[in-house]
Amino acid sequence: MEKVTTKKLAIYSGRTHPALAEEVATHLGQALGDPNIVQFANGEIRPRFGESVRGSDVFIMQSHYGVDGRSVNDSIMEQLTMIDAAYRASAKRITAVCPFYGYARQDRKAEGREPITARLIADMFKAAGAKRMISVDLHSGQIQGFFEGPVDHLTAAPVLETYIRAQAPDSPVIVSPDSGRIKVAERMAQHLNDCEADIAFIYKRRPKGQANVVEAKEVIGDVKGRLCIVTDDMIDTGGTIVSAAEILLKRGATEVWAMATHGVLSGPAIDRLKNAPLSRLVLTNTLPLPPEKQIPQIEVLSVAEIIAEALSAVFDDTSVSEIFGGENMA
Repeated sequence: MEKVTTKKLAIYSGRTHPALAEEVATHLGQALGDPNIVQFANGEIRPRFGESVRGSDVFIMQSHYGVDGRSVNDSIMEQLTMIDAAYRASAKRITAVCPFYGYARQDRKAEGREPITARLIADMFKAAGAKRMISVDLHSGQIQGFFEGPVDHLTAAPVLETYIRAQAPDSPVIVSPDSGRIKVAERMAQHLNDCEADIAFIYKRRPKGQANVVEAKEVIGDVKGRLCIVTDDMIDTGGTIVSAAEILLKRGATEVWAMATHGVLSGPAIDRLKNAPLSRLVLTNTLPLPPEKQIPQIEVLSVAEIIAEALSAVFDDTSVSEIFGGENMA
Protein backbone atom coordinates (compact mmCIF):
# COMPACT_ATOMS: atom_id res chain seq x y z
CA MET A 1 0.00 0.00 0.00
CA GLU A 2 1.31 3.47 -0.88
CA LYS A 3 0.22 6.62 0.87
CA VAL A 4 1.20 10.15 -0.18
CA THR A 5 1.41 12.55 2.75
CA THR A 6 0.32 16.15 2.34
CA LYS A 7 2.46 18.91 3.85
CA LYS A 8 0.49 21.40 5.91
CA LEU A 9 1.58 24.86 7.01
CA ALA A 10 0.07 26.58 10.04
CA ILE A 11 0.94 30.04 11.35
CA TYR A 12 -0.05 31.44 14.74
CA SER A 13 0.61 34.71 16.52
CA GLY A 14 0.72 35.77 20.12
CA ARG A 15 -0.99 38.97 21.26
CA THR A 16 2.03 41.28 21.08
CA HIS A 17 1.96 42.14 17.36
CA PRO A 18 -0.84 40.28 15.52
CA ALA A 19 -0.91 42.91 12.74
CA LEU A 20 2.51 41.81 11.49
CA ALA A 21 1.51 38.15 11.60
CA GLU A 22 -1.68 38.93 9.66
CA GLU A 23 0.39 40.67 6.99
CA VAL A 24 2.82 37.74 6.78
CA ALA A 25 -0.06 35.28 6.50
CA THR A 26 -1.60 37.36 3.70
CA HIS A 27 1.68 37.22 1.73
CA LEU A 28 1.67 33.43 2.19
CA GLY A 29 -1.96 33.13 1.11
CA GLN A 30 -2.73 31.53 4.46
CA ALA A 31 -5.30 32.17 7.14
CA LEU A 32 -3.79 33.03 10.51
CA GLY A 33 -4.66 30.31 13.02
CA ASP A 34 -6.56 31.02 16.24
CA PRO A 35 -4.42 30.29 19.34
CA ASN A 36 -7.47 30.89 21.56
CA ILE A 37 -5.43 32.40 24.39
CA VAL A 38 -7.24 32.64 27.70
CA GLN A 39 -5.84 34.74 30.56
CA PHE A 40 -6.90 33.75 34.05
CA ALA A 41 -7.52 36.12 36.94
CA ASN A 42 -4.07 35.48 38.43
CA GLY A 43 -2.33 36.38 35.14
CA GLU A 44 -1.64 32.83 33.94
CA ILE A 45 -2.33 32.14 30.27
CA ARG A 46 -3.53 29.07 28.39
CA PRO A 47 -3.56 28.71 24.60
CA ARG A 48 -5.72 26.03 22.97
CA PHE A 49 -5.51 25.86 19.19
CA GLY A 50 -8.86 25.94 17.47
CA GLU A 51 -7.87 23.35 14.84
CA SER A 52 -5.68 20.26 14.56
CA VAL A 53 -1.96 20.82 13.97
CA ARG A 54 -1.05 17.13 13.90
CA GLY A 55 1.67 16.59 11.30
CA SER A 56 1.81 20.29 10.42
CA ASP A 57 4.78 22.60 9.93
CA VAL A 58 3.85 25.15 12.60
CA PHE A 59 5.23 28.70 12.77
CA ILE A 60 4.56 30.56 16.01
CA MET A 61 5.26 34.28 15.74
CA GLN A 62 5.86 36.71 18.57
CA SER A 63 7.97 39.83 18.96
CA HIS A 64 9.34 40.10 22.48
CA TYR A 65 7.93 43.41 23.61
CA GLY A 66 5.73 44.88 26.31
CA VAL A 67 2.40 46.25 25.07
CA ASP A 68 -1.17 46.68 26.36
CA GLY A 69 -0.12 46.27 29.98
CA ARG A 70 1.90 43.11 29.30
CA SER A 71 5.68 42.99 29.71
CA VAL A 72 8.41 41.61 27.45
CA ASN A 73 8.54 38.62 29.82
CA ASP A 74 4.81 38.01 29.29
CA SER A 75 5.30 37.96 25.52
CA ILE A 76 8.12 35.42 25.78
CA MET A 77 6.13 33.18 28.13
CA GLU A 78 3.12 33.40 25.83
CA GLN A 79 5.18 32.20 22.88
CA LEU A 80 6.68 29.38 24.94
CA THR A 81 3.25 28.09 26.00
CA MET A 82 2.04 28.19 22.39
CA ILE A 83 5.09 26.20 21.30
CA ASP A 84 4.42 23.67 24.06
CA ALA A 85 0.78 23.39 23.00
CA ALA A 86 1.81 22.70 19.39
CA TYR A 87 4.41 20.15 20.51
CA ARG A 88 1.86 18.27 22.63
CA ALA A 89 -0.63 18.42 19.75
CA SER A 90 1.81 16.39 17.59
CA ALA A 91 3.00 19.15 15.24
CA LYS A 92 5.60 17.75 12.84
CA ARG A 93 7.98 20.70 13.20
CA ILE A 94 7.70 23.92 15.22
CA THR A 95 9.53 27.10 14.29
CA ALA A 96 9.76 30.00 16.73
CA VAL A 97 9.49 33.20 14.68
CA CYS A 98 10.86 36.10 16.73
CA PRO A 99 11.00 39.27 14.59
CA PHE A 100 12.48 40.96 17.65
CA TYR A 101 14.42 38.64 19.97
CA GLY A 102 14.20 39.67 23.61
CA TYR A 103 17.22 40.02 25.91
CA ALA A 104 19.51 40.08 22.87
CA ARG A 105 21.84 42.60 24.50
CA GLN A 106 22.55 40.14 27.31
CA ASP A 107 24.63 37.95 24.98
CA ARG A 108 27.80 37.79 27.10
CA LYS A 109 29.15 38.53 30.55
CA ALA A 110 30.30 42.14 30.34
CA GLU A 111 31.05 42.12 34.08
CA GLY A 112 31.23 39.50 36.80
CA ARG A 113 28.14 37.77 38.19
CA GLU A 114 25.96 38.63 35.18
CA PRO A 115 23.63 36.21 33.33
CA ILE A 116 23.74 35.42 29.62
CA THR A 117 19.99 35.71 29.23
CA ALA A 118 19.99 35.54 25.43
CA ARG A 119 21.26 31.96 25.77
CA LEU A 120 18.66 31.18 28.43
CA ILE A 121 15.83 32.29 26.12
CA ALA A 122 17.19 30.05 23.35
CA ASP A 123 17.35 27.11 25.77
CA MET A 124 13.74 27.68 26.81
CA PHE A 125 12.57 27.63 23.18
CA LYS A 126 14.34 24.33 22.66
CA ALA A 127 12.89 22.88 25.88
CA ALA A 128 9.37 23.94 24.84
CA GLY A 129 9.66 22.01 21.58
CA ALA A 130 10.88 24.46 18.91
CA LYS A 131 13.12 22.83 16.31
CA ARG A 132 14.04 25.99 14.44
CA MET A 133 14.18 29.74 15.01
CA ILE A 134 13.75 32.72 12.68
CA SER A 135 14.64 36.26 13.71
CA VAL A 136 15.35 39.65 12.13
CA ASP A 137 18.56 41.63 12.74
CA LEU A 138 19.72 40.07 15.98
CA HIS A 139 21.69 42.44 18.18
CA SER A 140 24.70 40.16 17.78
CA GLY A 141 25.18 37.33 15.32
CA GLN A 142 26.58 34.98 17.97
CA ILE A 143 23.04 34.45 19.32
CA GLN A 144 22.54 32.11 16.37
CA GLY A 145 24.89 29.70 18.14
CA PHE A 146 22.86 29.74 21.35
CA PHE A 147 19.95 27.84 19.82
CA GLU A 148 20.40 24.08 19.45
CA GLY A 149 19.00 23.83 15.93
CA PRO A 150 18.86 25.80 12.67
CA VAL A 151 18.54 29.58 12.95
CA ASP A 152 17.54 31.75 10.01
CA HIS A 153 18.91 35.22 10.65
CA LEU A 154 17.03 37.61 8.39
CA THR A 155 17.89 41.24 7.76
CA ALA A 156 15.70 44.25 7.03
CA ALA A 157 18.52 45.86 5.00
CA PRO A 158 16.84 45.37 1.58
CA VAL A 159 13.77 47.30 2.76
CA LEU A 160 15.87 50.13 4.21
CA GLU A 161 18.13 50.29 1.15
CA THR A 162 15.14 50.52 -1.19
CA TYR A 163 13.88 53.46 0.86
CA ILE A 164 17.27 55.22 0.65
CA ARG A 165 17.42 54.79 -3.13
CA ALA A 166 13.96 56.30 -3.49
CA GLN A 167 14.24 59.13 -0.95
CA ALA A 168 17.87 60.15 -0.43
CA PRO A 169 19.93 62.43 -2.69
CA ASP A 170 23.15 61.11 -4.23
CA SER A 171 26.24 60.52 -2.10
CA PRO A 172 24.71 59.95 1.34
CA VAL A 173 26.99 58.91 4.20
CA ILE A 174 25.99 55.72 6.00
CA VAL A 175 26.99 56.21 9.63
CA SER A 176 27.60 53.47 12.15
CA PRO A 177 26.72 54.73 15.65
CA ASP A 178 29.66 52.79 17.12
CA SER A 179 32.61 50.65 16.06
CA GLY A 180 30.64 47.43 16.50
CA ARG A 181 28.29 48.20 13.60
CA ILE A 182 30.93 49.25 11.05
CA LYS A 183 30.66 46.05 9.01
CA VAL A 184 26.89 46.44 8.73
CA ALA A 185 27.24 50.08 7.60
CA GLU A 186 29.96 49.11 5.14
CA ARG A 187 27.78 46.38 3.61
CA MET A 188 24.88 48.81 3.24
CA ALA A 189 27.15 51.38 1.56
CA GLN A 190 28.41 48.70 -0.84
CA HIS A 191 24.83 47.81 -1.76
CA LEU A 192 24.20 51.51 -2.37
CA ASN A 193 27.23 52.02 -4.60
CA ASP A 194 24.85 53.19 -7.32
CA CYS A 195 24.11 56.12 -4.98
CA GLU A 196 27.84 56.71 -4.36
CA ALA A 197 27.36 56.17 -0.63
CA ASP A 198 30.27 56.58 1.78
CA ILE A 199 30.64 55.39 5.38
CA ALA A 200 31.60 56.97 8.68
CA PHE A 201 31.41 55.89 12.29
CA ILE A 202 31.11 57.51 15.67
CA TYR A 203 33.44 56.86 18.54
CA LYS A 204 31.31 56.72 21.66
CA ARG A 205 31.77 55.92 25.31
CA ARG A 206 29.45 54.32 27.84
CA PRO A 207 30.29 55.40 31.41
CA LYS A 208 30.96 52.27 33.45
CA GLY A 209 28.13 51.22 35.72
CA GLN A 210 25.54 53.56 34.11
CA ALA A 211 22.81 51.90 32.07
CA ASN A 212 21.26 53.71 29.08
CA VAL A 213 23.92 56.44 29.12
CA VAL A 214 26.11 57.06 26.07
CA GLU A 215 28.45 59.87 25.06
CA ALA A 216 29.37 60.50 21.41
CA LYS A 217 32.99 61.67 21.31
CA GLU A 218 34.07 62.01 17.67
CA VAL A 219 33.16 61.28 14.05
CA ILE A 220 35.55 59.21 11.94
CA GLY A 221 34.93 59.99 8.27
CA ASP A 222 34.06 62.92 6.00
CA VAL A 223 30.51 64.16 6.69
CA LYS A 224 30.82 67.87 5.91
CA GLY A 225 28.11 69.08 3.56
CA ARG A 226 26.52 65.60 3.30
CA LEU A 227 23.29 63.86 4.27
CA CYS A 228 24.16 61.42 7.07
CA ILE A 229 22.06 58.30 7.67
CA VAL A 230 22.70 56.69 11.06
CA THR A 231 21.85 52.98 11.00
CA ASP A 232 21.42 50.68 13.97
CA ASP A 233 19.66 47.42 14.80
CA MET A 234 17.44 49.03 17.46
CA ILE A 235 16.54 52.32 19.07
CA ASP A 236 15.71 51.88 22.74
CA THR A 237 15.96 55.03 24.89
CA GLY A 238 17.24 57.08 21.95
CA GLY A 239 20.42 58.28 23.64
CA THR A 240 22.82 56.85 21.03
CA ILE A 241 20.90 58.22 18.03
CA VAL A 242 20.36 61.69 19.50
CA SER A 243 24.00 62.14 20.53
CA ALA A 244 25.10 60.86 17.11
CA ALA A 245 22.87 63.38 15.30
CA GLU A 246 24.15 66.25 17.41
CA ILE A 247 27.82 65.54 16.80
CA LEU A 248 27.29 64.92 13.06
CA LEU A 249 25.69 68.34 12.66
CA LYS A 250 28.52 69.91 14.65
CA ARG A 251 30.97 68.32 12.19
CA GLY A 252 29.22 69.86 9.20
CA ALA A 253 26.50 67.41 8.12
CA THR A 254 23.65 69.19 6.33
CA GLU A 255 20.95 66.76 7.47
CA VAL A 256 20.70 63.64 9.63
CA TRP A 257 18.34 60.70 9.24
CA ALA A 258 18.19 57.67 11.52
CA MET A 259 17.25 54.14 10.52
CA ALA A 260 16.72 51.08 12.68
CA THR A 261 15.06 47.71 12.31
CA HIS A 262 13.54 47.65 15.80
CA GLY A 263 11.83 50.67 17.34
CA VAL A 264 11.81 49.71 21.02
CA LEU A 265 11.41 53.37 22.09
CA SER A 266 11.51 52.88 25.85
CA GLY A 267 11.30 55.45 28.64
CA PRO A 268 12.43 58.92 27.53
CA ALA A 269 12.91 57.92 23.87
CA ILE A 270 9.91 59.75 22.37
CA ASP A 271 10.60 63.00 24.24
CA ARG A 272 14.25 62.83 23.18
CA LEU A 273 13.43 62.10 19.55
CA LYS A 274 10.81 64.86 19.36
CA ASN A 275 13.51 67.39 20.26
CA ALA A 276 16.36 65.72 18.37
CA PRO A 277 17.90 67.30 15.23
CA LEU A 278 16.66 64.40 13.08
CA SER A 279 14.81 65.04 9.82
CA ARG A 280 13.55 61.45 9.59
CA LEU A 281 13.44 58.36 11.74
CA VAL A 282 12.78 55.24 9.67
CA LEU A 283 11.81 52.04 11.49
CA THR A 284 10.39 48.69 10.42
CA ASN A 285 7.30 46.98 11.80
CA THR A 286 9.06 44.17 13.69
CA LEU A 287 7.55 45.86 16.76
CA PRO A 288 4.17 47.56 17.14
CA LEU A 289 4.15 51.36 17.32
CA PRO A 290 1.48 52.44 19.82
CA PRO A 291 -0.44 55.66 19.03
CA GLU A 292 1.29 57.58 21.82
CA LYS A 293 4.66 56.92 20.18
CA GLN A 294 3.67 58.03 16.68
CA ILE A 295 5.48 61.32 16.05
CA PRO A 296 5.85 63.17 12.71
CA GLN A 297 9.52 62.19 12.22
CA ILE A 298 8.78 58.45 12.29
CA GLU A 299 8.13 56.43 9.13
CA VAL A 300 7.44 52.70 9.38
CA LEU A 301 8.39 50.22 6.64
CA SER A 302 7.13 46.64 6.45
CA VAL A 303 9.31 43.52 6.67
CA ALA A 304 6.31 41.19 6.33
CA GLU A 305 7.23 40.12 2.80
CA ILE A 306 10.78 39.19 3.83
CA ILE A 307 9.50 37.12 6.75
CA ALA A 308 6.88 35.47 4.52
CA GLU A 309 9.52 34.53 1.95
CA ALA A 310 11.65 32.99 4.71
CA LEU A 311 8.72 31.00 6.10
CA SER A 312 7.89 29.78 2.61
CA ALA A 313 11.51 28.71 2.02
CA VAL A 314 11.62 26.81 5.32
CA PHE A 315 8.32 25.08 4.54
CA ASP A 316 9.50 24.12 1.04
CA ASP A 317 13.00 23.15 2.27
CA THR A 318 14.67 25.65 -0.05
CA SER A 319 17.41 28.19 0.64
CA VAL A 320 16.62 31.15 2.90
CA SER A 321 19.98 32.76 2.11
CA GLU A 322 19.01 33.11 -1.55
CA ILE A 323 16.43 35.71 -0.52
CA PHE A 324 19.35 37.98 0.39
CA GLY A 325 21.84 36.82 -2.19
CA GLY A 326 23.65 34.79 0.46
CA GLU A 327 24.12 37.78 2.79
CA ASN A 328 21.44 37.21 5.42
CA MET A 329 23.98 36.42 8.16
CA ALA A 330 24.86 39.60 10.04
